[in-house]
Amino acid sequence: MLAGAAERNRYLDLLRVAALGVVVLGHWLLTDITYSGGQLSGLDALKYISWGKWLTLPLQVMPVFFLVGGYCNASSWSQHRDDGERWAGWVRHRALRLLWPTTMYIAAGALIAGGAALAGVGATELSRAAWFVALHLWFLPVYLLLVLLTPALLAAHQRWGLAVPAVMATAAGLVDIAVLGPHIPVLGFANYLLIWGSAHQWGFAWRDGRLASPLWRPLALAGAGALALTGLLTWGPFPVDMIGAGGKVQNTGPPSVALLSLAAVQAGLLIAAEPGGRRLLTRARYWRPVSRLNDAAITIYLWHMAPVIVAAVLLYPTGAAPQPRLGSAAWWALRPAWLLVLGVIFVPVVLAARRFERAPWQPGPCARWAWAPVLLGIAAVMVAVTKIAISGFAPHGRLPLLVLAGYGIGFALAIVVGGVSGTNAVAGAAPEPGADAVAGAPPGGAADSDASRMRP
Repeated sequence: MLAGAAERNRYLDLLRVAALGVVVLGHWLLTDITYSGGQLSGLDALKYISWGKWLTLPLQVMPVFFLVGGYCNASSWSQHRDDGERWAGWVRHRALRLLWPTTMYIAAGALIAGGAALAGVGATELSRAAWFVALHLWFLPVYLLLVLLTPALLAAHQRWGLAVPAVMATAAGLVDIAVLGPHIPVLGFANYLLIWGSAHQWGFAWRDGRLASPLWRPLALAGAGALALTGLLTWGPFPVDMIGAGGKVQNTGPPSVALLSLAAVQAGLLIAAEPGGRRLLTRARYWRPVSRLNDAAITIYLWHMAPVIVAAVLLYPTGAAPQPRLGSAAWWALRPAWLLVLGVIFVPVVLAARRFERAPWQPGPCARWAWAPVLLGIAAVMVAVTKIAISGFAPHGRLPLLVLAGYGIGFALAIVVGGVSGTNAVAGAAPEPGADAVAGAPPGGAADSDASRMRP
C-alpha cells in the first residue's frame, strides 16, 4: 500500500457493480435468439418493441463507468506521482489490470472462432456470432486513451476546474453540428474523447469536492442535464434511443450531446447520493456482496455475452427453447426463465475465466526511455481492439490474423518492455471495466481496511 493511501470509497464499488448489473441485465433481457432453416440468429428486441426506446434512458449506464474511472484515475495517478513514479510506469501498471484479462478473452475468442471455422460452421453465421461477443470491447480503447491522458487532463483540471468539461461539452456540440449540418462524419470520432472525457473530468471534480459540495452543485449538474436532454429530444434532431446505433441520427456511435446530457443527469444524482450510499455500505451485509462482485467485475464485463451463445447453441437447434413472437405476452413471460438459464451457465464461465485472469507477473521498474514503447504498444492495442469490436473475431468467417498479431505486438511493447518482476502480484481481474481500485486500496476490492447492445 502506498504511503498516505486514502481510505477506500466503497460507494465507487457500489456504482460500478450496479452499472455492470444493468449492462448484463439489459443485454440478456433484450437479446432475442431465433433459429430457422438450420441457422441461428439474434435480434435486438428494442427494435421490435414500440416503447423499447424509452427503456434505453435507464439502461444506458456507460457514463457511470467513466465517472467512476475519472475519480479512481485521479486518486491513483496523484498518489503514484507523489511517490515518485513516472508516467510510463503508472500507465503500464494501469493497463495490465485491463489488458491481461482482455488478452485471455481475445485469445479464447480467436481459438473458438478458429475451431468453429475448421469445423465447417458457415461463414455468415460464424461472423455474426463472433461479432456479437466482441462488440462490447469498444470500451477498452476509449478508456485506455483517457488513462494515457490522465496526467495532462488532471493538470488541466487542477488549473481550470469545471471549465475543462464545460469547454469539452461545447466542443462536442460543435462536432455534432458539423456532423449533422455540413455532414462531416469523420469529425464525429472526436466525441469519443469529448463526451466520455467530460464524464471522466466530472470524476476529478467529484474527488476533490468541487462537484460534490455543497449539495446544490451536483443537483445543478443533474438539473442542467435534464433540461438540455428534454430540449434536445423534443426540438433537436436526436432520437430517444440512447443505446442503438446505425440510424441516420444516433446517440452512441459516435456519442452525442444528448447522451452527454443524460450522463450529466446520472452523474449529478449519483454524486448527490454519495453520503447515503457510503452509510449503507458500512454494514457488512451490504458491503460483502458488493466487494465480491466488484472483484470479478472485469471478468463479468468481458464474458457476459458468452452464455447467450452457449444457450443458443444448446437450446434452440434441439427445439428445447420455444420461440414465441418477439414482444408478445408469451415472450415476456419466458424472459425470467431465459435470465435464469443464462445465470446458471454464466457462473461456471466466470469461475473458469478467473482462473486464467491473474497475471503471472507484474511490470518491473520503468526506465526513462520506456515511455516510447509503452505509448506505441498501447496505441497498437487500441487500434487492434477497435478493429475487433467493429468486425468481430471472424470477419467474413476468417480470423483477422494481422489484427491479432498487432494486438500481441502492442501488448508486448506496452507491458513487457522495460522488464517484469515478481509473480502473480497484479490481479488480472480489475475491479471495474476501466478503473481499478482507489489508490492504496486492495486490488479488486476483495478486502478493505474498514472492492447485444453495448455501443459507444
